[in-house]
Amino acid sequence: MAKKDKGEEKTNVMRLLDASLIPYTPRFYDPELTSGTDVAAALGQSAECLFKTLVTVSGSGEHFVFVIPSDSSLDLKKAARAAGTRSIAMLRQKDLLPLTGYVHGGCSPIGMKKPFPTFIDETALITDAFFCSAGRRGAQIGIDPEALAEYIGARFADLTET
Repeated sequence: MAKKDKGEEKTNVMRLLDASLIPYTPRFYDPELTSGTDVAAALGQSAECLFKTLVTVSGSGEHFVFVIPSDSSLDLKKAARAAGTRSIAMLRQKDLLPLTGYVHGGCSPIGMKKPFPTFIDETALITDAFFCSAGRRGAQIGIDPEALAEYIGARFADLTET
């Protein structure tokens, strides 16, 4: 049996989905790519179908996760409204790994150290499958947005700047 390239090994995200019998499509790319547009192109997808996972903190110290298209920016006022809090700010990059277990560029809404309230931009519902991080730079999963939302307890909302 041929040995798999380390870049194509299953991630914890994939193992969690396998254990829950949730279908997904694994896709791998050069982990040196950092721009969502470049990653989308490497996967042969449009940037609107590739989503990024952003972690935030509210004024009261609660953490929230937002999954939005990679070519969009999170509207902090819309995010706060969706989360039912007065204000939200982006989590400092140095706090991401200790809080979630993921590094910048490899953060997935699946399998964080603790579950946080999660919101997915409603544009994800336009497609049958969209791509999000598989929990490591260089790995993405294509997944049905409604199946993902059900699995992680996420809600859909209008989250991006217009």
